[in-house]
Order: sequence, then C-alpha cells, then structure tokens
Amino acid sequence: MSPQPPHDIPEDNGSGREETNVLIEETLGSPPAKADGAGSWVPSPVAWFRMLVRELHWSFVLGVVATYGISQGLGGGITRVASDYYWKDVQKVQPSAAQVYHGVTSIPWMVKPLWGLLTDVLPVAGYRRRPYFVLAGIMGVIAMLIVSLHSKLHVMFALLALMSGSASVAIADVTIDACVAENSLIYPHLAADMISLNGFCASVGGLIGFSISGFLVHAIGSQGALGMLTIPSALVVLAGLLIKDVHIPNFPYGQAHKKFSEASGKMLMTLKCPQVWRPCFYMYMSLALSVEIQEGMFYWYTDPSAGPSFSEGFIGFIFAIGSVGSLVGVLLYQNILKDYSFRSLLFSSQLLLSLSGMLDLMLVLRLNLKLGIPDYYFAVIDEGVSKMINRLKWMPLLVLSSKLCPSGIEGTFFALLMSIDNIGLMTGSWFGGLLLHLLKITRTEFKNLWAAILIRNAMRLLPLALLFLVPRSEPNSILLPADLLAGDDGAEAHRIESVELTSLDVEKNSSTNGSLQESKNKEHLDVGQDDDEASLLANRG
Repeated sequence: MSPQPPHDIPEDNGSGREETNVLIEETLGSPPAKADGAGSWVPSPVAWFRMLVRELHWSFVLGVVATYGISQGLGGGITRVASDYYWKDVQKVQPSAAQVYHGVTSIPWMVKPLWGLLTDVLPVAGYRRRPYFVLAGIMGVIAMLIVSLHSKLHVMFALLALMSGSASVAIADVTIDACVAENSLIYPHLAADMISLNGFCASVGGLIGFSISGFLVHAIGSQGALGMLTIPSALVVLAGLLIKDVHIPNFPYGQAHKKFSEASGKMLMTLKCPQVWRPCFYMYMSLALSVEIQEGMFYWYTDPSAGPSFSEGFIGFIFAIGSVGSLVGVLLYQNILKDYSFRSLLFSSQLLLSLSGMLDLMLVLRLNLKLGIPDYYFAVIDEGVSKMINRLKWMPLLVLSSKLCPSGIEGTFFALLMSIDNIGLMTGSWFGGLLLHLLKITRTEFKNLWAAILIRNAMRLLPLALLFLVPRSEPNSILLPADLLAGDDGAEAHRIESVELTSLDVEKNSSTNGSLQESKNKEHLDVGQDDDEASLLANRG
C-alpha cells in the first residue's frame, strides 16, 4: 500500500512521440455512450468489471487482480500474521528483535523510486513491464520456498528471505502502477475506474487474507502459511507473461543514464525548496515519533499466563477488523473531512492517535475486565479504532504529498515522498524495538509493557510541536512555486516521457481533489496507489 511508473521514450528527437501515438491508435477507446435518461444509472459490479475488461484489455485487469488483490491484499494479510508467528515460534526471537526485523523487511519499499526508474528507462529484451513482473514473481516464489522448507534457517538468512519477498511485492506493485499510468493517459475517462479497481481488489484481498491467516497458521504452521505465498507470486509471473506490453526493438540503452540523471537532478532541486522540505521533514518526524510496539502487544496477546492467550484464528480476525476500520477512515475522510486544512486535520488526527493508544493501556492493565468488557471484544474495538484513526492521519499526508510533486516527474517524486514516509515508519519501528529492549519486555516478561504503551502515547504528541512546518492551506490550494509547476518548453512528447518516469501511487488518491486541472491528473494518480502500500503502508501503520 504504491507508486507507479510507466514507460520510457528512447529518444528525445520525436521517436517517443511516434511510439506513443502508435500505442494510442492501437488501444484508444472512447467513453461509453450513455442512453438518454441514463446519466444517473450506476452499473452493477459485474457489468462494471466487464466494461473494464472490454475497454482496458483482460490482461491488464488480470494484472491488477493478481498484484493488488492476491499478492498485496491476500498475500499481505497472510504475511502480516504468519511472519509474527514465525519470529515468535520458529525463530524464537524476543519481541524487541521482532519489532526491528519488521522494520527491516520494509526496506525494499523505501527504494520504490529506483524500481520505478528501472522499469521506465531500462527495458529488458525490448519490454518494459513483462520482465519485471516475471522477476518479481520468481523472487517471491524462491524466497517463500526457502522460508517454508528450511526448518533451521539462520535468523539472518530468514530476514533476507522475507526482505526478498517484500521486494517481490514492491517491484510488482510499481510495475502494475506503471501500467495504470499508461492506461490513464490513453483512457482518461476510465482513470477513476482504474483507481477504484485497485482499491477494491486490495481491500477485498486484504480482508480475505487477514480472515484466513490465523486459521492457516493454526492448521499448517507459520512456515506452511508463508509457503502458501508462493501461489500469489506464481500468479504474478503468469500475469507478467500474459500482460499486453509494447515491444521496443533496438532500444538505445545509452539514453537510460541521461534520463536517470535528469530525473534525479530535478528531484534534488525540488527537495531544496522550503515549500517542500519543511512538510517532508514533518511527515518523517510524525511517523518516526509514532513509536511502534506492535510486536510487544502481539507477544502479550498470545501469552497464556500474562496475556489473554488469543488463538491464531482470533489474531487474524483482529487484523481483519483493523482493515475494516481503515476502510471506515477512508470513507470518513472522503465524505466529511477532505476539505479541511492540512494543519487542522493533522492536529486532530495526531491528538486522537495518542488518545486511542490509551485503549491498549486499558487492555494491558485489564481495566476492561473491571468494566465488564471481555478481552475479545475490547481487543477488536481497540484495533478497529486505532486503524481508523491511523488512516485519518495518513490520508491528508498523502494529499499533501501529491501537492509537493513538480511538473515532469510527478510520479517518481511522489514515490520518493512515499519512501521518506517508509523510512519514518521504519525509524518508529526501530525506536519501538529499542524501547521494548530497554524496558526488558521479553517473550515471557510483560510487567513493563504498560510503561512502553504510556511512553509511546506521549511520543505521539511530540509531532504537534512541528505542525508549523505544515502549510495552513486547504487541499485544493497550490503549494509549489510557479517555476516548479511550469512544464518544460518541450512538446507533448516530453510530457508523456515525464509520466513514463513515474512510479505513481494511485490507490490512496482516489479520495482526493478530482477537480484539479488536467495537468494535475498525474499528481492525483500518484496519490491513489500506495496502499495500502498499501496497502502495505497502511498495514504497517
């Protein structure tokens, strides 16, 4: 739960325009005609899905389902629960170490701009998308087989394998986002539908993944559940082999370095702008100071003496409710909160995030039992509320990120901002691991867990002191100076090329700013996809 890139134009002398025009001529569709009086008619989900298959080509829809629905959604849900049990029961590490390892496995998502630039400017065997899908799927299959079949795998090799699995999902995510960006240029009237398709697949897949993850761990163990993830990876390989991709013969690979250098230079120039680095610094600090101690809570959840001893199935159910709470947060933002200023909404959500952490404190101190609320109900309420507020905090950060992207490298720069956020999440995870270690919270010792929760909740208030770095403006305002918003003097070919240097994040932007001018459409698409970045990002948060 992320970016997105499309293609790369090999030469600046106009050949790129010709290639793109050929692609448009071959695949361009027109908006479906509306019957008289049918302007308000809403098609059924099945009819909508068939329309997308007909307009966008069935192989693209298959790629979205395989990547967002099965790999990220279903696979992400299973990975979240199975990896927790793997570190706890197979590797038998302390909760502080598991918290650090959880942050390490997210490193591949921090270099998403690199994946995006590679798929944009470096075709393999003449194809920009297909080889990267295949590579991502093969990486995932090998990584999960190693983890599942090796009963005494050293912890460092296990960590590398899980990082490879994470990289597999990240590369596939960037590549399918590139395909979305391409189709959004060719079929602008279907851009919102593609965003909805991404979000629908990720949400349904995540719900199913979390719901069955606990039962899989109970039935076949954490290693067996992780081994099941070879199936989503294999489907990514299949989608890569079948997806419609334009072949580029005799690609001038000498141009790749030039394009990479140009994009990198403009990103650096943009980051030096005060209107950009100030909110970027806030976003990093707000995530880094939101210390994550989820692994300590997980160990306590499953402890038979100090904790409530939740079963594997119920742990999966808790995470499933969390994903529902996250979806509720999206709906609240879209329908009620999206027009509020960045600063006011971030102030409220950060304050609520600190207060919601007190639910964990009540649960650990067993105050819920004194109120007559069983652990099962209270834990579900806690997870749903926490994830909803996390999402309410995350949505304005995504919109703010989209407003900071300069013309020409919108997608790649948005992916860079998402990488900064990922680094913030990893820092918070590592700080949480250090906190658990300092308070001597182990696999069986939890007497100081309440103190860790209290410190975490207090640290969540610290970003409020940095809110002056966030602009007071509303989401519809323009934040960048004119020189960064203005496109180059080049023609349309350069505009298309700049989109192709994209690693757009589309899913999370579906809820924002549909009224911006067409030159901002790419910026909106950037916001839409992470996710969950997602959707995995949301899961990590």
